[in-house]
This record gives sequence, C-alpha cells and structure tokens, in this order.
Amino acid sequence: MKGFARSVGAAGAPLHAAAHSHHPWPDVTLAAQEAAWKDAARLLDRKWDHVLSNVIPKAQAHIARELRLPDSANIAFGPNTHGFVLRLLSCLPRRPIRVLTTGSEFMSFARQFSRLAEDGIVDVTRVACEPFESFERRFCEAARNGAYDFVYFSHVFFDSGFALGNLAAIVDAVAGPNTLVVIDGYHGFMAVPTDLSRIASRAFYLAGGYKYAMAGEGVCFLHCPPGFCPRPVDTGWYAGFSALESGGSGVPYAKDGSRFLGATFDVSGLYRFNAVQDWLAQEKLSVAGMLAHVREIERRFLAELDRLNSPVSSRDLLVPDENRRGRFLAFRTNAAATITARLAANNIIVDHRANRLRIGFGIYHEPDDAVRLAEAIVG
Repeated sequence: MKGFARSVGAAGAPLHAAAHSHHPWPDVTLAAQEAAWKDAARLLDRKWDHVLSNVIPKAQAHIARELRLPDSANIAFGPNTHGFVLRLLSCLPRRPIRVLTTGSEFMSFARQFSRLAEDGIVDVTRVACEPFESFERRFCEAARNGAYDFVYFSHVFFDSGFALGNLAAIVDAVAGPNTLVVIDGYHGFMAVPTDLSRIASRAFYLAGGYKYAMAGEGVCFLHCPPGFCPRPVDTGWYAGFSALESGGSGVPYAKDGSRFLGATFDVSGLYRFNAVQDWLAQEKLSVAGMLAHVREIERRFLAELDRLNSPVSSRDLLVPDENRRGRFLAFRTNAAATITARLAANNIIVDHRANRLRIGFGIYHEPDDAVRLAEAIVG
C-alpha cells in the first residue's frame, strides 16, 4: 500500500476504517521521528534555536497555506487543543463567563465546560445540532441576540460528520466585537477544503495532526487573530521566549501567535507534520483531491450496503448529503456497539459513539476495501 507500507499496508494489519479517529501515520513519518532524535543529539542546547527558527516556521507556513491565512506568525503550537481552550478562557475575567456553544462538541470540551458550570465559572447555552437543516440559522440567531463572552463551535461535528456550510456567516453573526469566537477545526482540517481568509482577523481556529493531517498526537495549533487576548493569564515561559536573554521586568508578550504558547513540549510531532506535508506536495495530493478519492470509496461502500440489505444502510446516515458532510460516515443504529465489536473480532477497526456507528475512509483505501467492509458488516 503506497505510502503506508509500515502501518495499514503491513502483513496482518487490520482493515482500518477509522481515519476520522486515529489516522495511520504515513511511512515518511518514521524518518521524521528519527530526525527529531538526531537533531536533539547533534544540537544539544541549540536544538530549540533550530526548532524555533526552522521547524516551527515551516509548519506554520504549511498551515497558513492550507487555511488561506494571511500571516503564519499568528499560529501557535501546543501538545493538545484542550490547553488552548483553557488559555483562551483565562483571558476572560467575568464570572460567570457567558458561553454559547453546541450540543455536539467533542468530549474534552463538553466535559470541561460541564465541570466549570458546576462551580459557576461558566454559564453555558447549547444549541442542538439537529435538525441539521436549521442549525446554522438557529445558531446565528442565538449569537446575534445574546450577550456572550465566548462562542465555540465545530466546523465538522465529531458525532455526525455534519459540516457547516458558511463559517463566515456564523462569525459575522456574533454580536459583541470583543466576544472570543473559536472554531474547532479538528474534523475539518485536511479533511475538507477550508478558507479562513475572510475571518482570519476575527476568529480563533484550533486543530491538530492526530486525524486527517496524519502526523499523530502532540502537534496541535491555534490561529490567533491579531489584537484579541494580548496577555493570556494562563501563560508559559515560551510565550516570553524572545525576552529571555534581554531580561527586564514584568511579564512580556509578543503580538503574534506566540503569546499563546505554553511551556516545554515534545517537538517530534512537528517534524512528522512537516514530513507529511512535504510528502503530500510531492505526490500532488491536495485536500480536495483526497476528499474526492474518499467520496468514491464512500459511494461504493454505501451502494454495497444497500445491495446486500445490510443492517445499516444509506437510509441510516445522519448526513446523507455528501456536500454537507465531513470525511466520515455516521449511521444512527442501536446496533452500533455490537457491529463495532463484531468487526473488531475480525480485525476490522471502526468505532461508535452511543448509537452512532462511525466509518472513515482514507487515501490508503481502494474500492475493494469498501466491498470487504460492507460484506463484513452483513456477516
């Protein structure tokens, strides 16, 4: 399997249909991982000079190009998106912080905000995603009519694959000019073409490498619009890295995205991320092209399910319109857990969230894989 011979292409490897969850790493990431180790051994204390001067700017440039961001310096890196959310909240002194979000955000966000609400730190208004047809209108109305400090929503929802059609319209609907607007792009980044140029000066955007960017864990990022949150209360020493040698008093911050940096972190993910991006460019694999390949696999898979009278079929899709879907399929079925377990026993990986069976294809799949998976579901 070209590009993935060491993972899903290896002998005895499972049929992996959970590209939306933990994407297999392309072969090029092995050399990148080794390069991170070798640079640390070779450069010793000078490693961070190399990382800050070369590795990070290269990764920033890749992201800015993909998202059509005007200034790559406004991108900060961290080990996970959860830390960025807490850092953003630290910029808001009001108690309770008035939050507008959705009823379908990822578990780490949902759990954290439920816990903060228990102690009265946040007051959360959640807009249900379903019915999907009216979600954007309903969310825009809430954003327009409410006085919120923090507005947070996903580009593509993790539990359904539903993709927002007009990010700019939602951002524009937020009434308060100082309200922090945050887009969770984790299921959209490198999955569907995304152009943030229109809202780059207004909205924060966070995502990472664990899923469709194929770089693994530990390489998350936050796009920081200029002027917002100039001095996060939750801050690490890297946010003042440029001032270390000059000394001075106070707590200095840069004006670019580095104001949101934390403390020491493992940089090997950045090496892997850059290697994958270089490999995709070399292979002329764009996000649009990869999405088109996956759509072909999805169509074949759904056609097989329907033909075989499968226990799940296209009729069970939460988002049947592929133009409003991210890069995975979500089926509503009470047999989601049973199907996931039965497939796992046959060395096939999918996953489920409650009664939602999630199946995600990648560029390492071919039409025969779709047929094999459909036949396995039928049993």
